[in-house]
Amino acid sequence: MGTDSSEPTGGDGNTLQGIDDPTLPDRLEKALLGQPILEVERDGIHYTLLGTAHISQASIDAVEALVASGRFDAVAVELDEQRLRALTDVESLHKLDLFAIIREGKVGLVAANLALAAYQRRLAEKLGVQPGAELKAAAEGADAAGVPVVLIDREVGLTLRRAWTALGFWGRMKLAMGLAGSLFTNDDVDEAEIEKLKQGDMLERSFGEFAAMDPALYEAVIAERDEYMALRLREHGAAAGPTRVLAVVGAGHLKGLAERLAHDKAEPATARGVLEQVVRKRSIPWITILVALAVVGGLAWGFSQGREVGASMALGWVLTTGTLGALGCLAAGGHPLAILAAFVASPFTPFHRLVPSGMISAGVQAWLRKPTYRDFLYLRDDTNTLRGWWRNRVSHVLVVFFLTSLGTSIGVWISIFRIAGRMAGG
Repeated sequence: MGTDSSEPTGGDGNTLQGIDDPTLPDRLEKALLGQPILEVERDGIHYTLLGTAHISQASIDAVEALVASGRFDAVAVELDEQRLRALTDVESLHKLDLFAIIREGKVGLVAANLALAAYQRRLAEKLGVQPGAELKAAAEGADAAGVPVVLIDREVGLTLRRAWTALGFWGRMKLAMGLAGSLFTNDDVDEAEIEKLKQGDMLERSFGEFAAMDPALYEAVIAERDEYMALRLREHGAAAGPTRVLAVVGAGHLKGLAERLAHDKAEPATARGVLEQVVRKRSIPWITILVALAVVGGLAWGFSQGREVGASMALGWVLTTGTLGALGCLAAGGHPLAILAAFVASPFTPFHRLVPSGMISAGVQAWLRKPTYRDFLYLRDDTNTLRGWWRNRVSHVLVVFFLTSLGTSIGVWISIFRIAGRMAGG
């Protein structure tokens, strides 16, 4: 593949290079008025990049008009297979395997996806436009026109995992709070504010101002995806040959994507592989080791002072961690047997990181109160409200997981301070 490239070009939003002839249908001219569009020529391929707001009727109109114009050989969209399936397949959520999610440690990822979806849906309710409707319109319009649909975005789970890995402890807490805030805030928004999304990105907006302020999160959520989408477009171009491609992306990616597409020289498949890796830091889990040593050392000291002292400290450990883990499960509205499972598992959690108490209680909850068809059908609607997370049996399992884990963690630290205090007092 050659490296001939040109600067991205764009106008004032009222014309479009290559399709601005005077015979354009009125609908196309009207739909493109004021829309952010950039053009890139590279390796014999003409890319038309349309920036959209993910909840905007104006963006939907522009997409539909451009796709229907018949001037493009392929339509690329800022989606991955999972998100496309969620937009076009109403049955996709019914296929969730809760036990696999719990077993594979994907509870946090699923909860984050639901939180983001809830935020988007809440905004959409103000306008009567579904989140991602313009991307769905692009994919369906391309199918109707008989042209290929190219999915160019990185899988959102990879993006979140790379962001999580890159952040430190406090950064992760801020990220979690940003996701929680996107779930539970209910501020009024109007269409003018939604149009401001053309200056940003939905993922970034979902995390509030944090994404813009934290370099690691911004890199994973915005900059890396600019690069990734440019690489995917170049891969398609290398396979398809000289073509005209329409790329529909969030307007927050427009400038970065155009510059990457015009100037990047890296081999696409290799560079994309790097961006799909989640490199886990090979660090020693000092906190886990120190917690285990503190508990074991404290209990050993207790038994060295006499059987009664050691037994009292061990009983205190079991009752404190078990009770608070069980209380967390109780606060989540867990089944009585899930609460019992939390009590039994919590004292062992610090010594076996692969089997946290939340996983045990959530597994029992999912087994005893199996989600119904209705729970999967209304999952997106229910997770729009705090009460809905408890009412829906699918999301309820996630709540049981998190609150049990939180209760256990609190119990562990209380117990450690008690042990330390007992030792200090002799």
